[in-house]
Amino acid sequence: MRRDVFQAIADPTRRAIIGLIALQAMTPNAIAEHFDTSRQAVSKHLQILVECQLVKQEQQGREIYYQLEVAKMKEIDKWLDQFRKIWEDRFNQLDTIFSNIKQNKP
Repeated sequence: MRRDVFQAIADPTRRAIIGLIALQAMTPNAIAEHFDTSRQAVSKHLQILVECQLVKQEQQGREIYYQLEVAKMKEIDKWLDQFRKIWEDRFNQLDTIFSNIKQNKP
């Protein structure tokens, strides 16, 4: 079963992993040190992130490093942008309403 990108980022641990490796590529052991879960649980999260193409693996000697797949994150941002604009318009409308209420106060 192929997981959806939004299923992957819905989990707080996976979002935290993305935040960690956004700064630098890391090994699974280095990532696991930041969590109160088993190395195996972190590996499962990494597997899901790789499957959704949010993270990619790179072999360096005997170590595997995980790094953020920036292009995929840009796709998510592009999709979210349409909603960001809607909410910005709504907040601007709300600001206008509050300004009108404030001006009409005695």
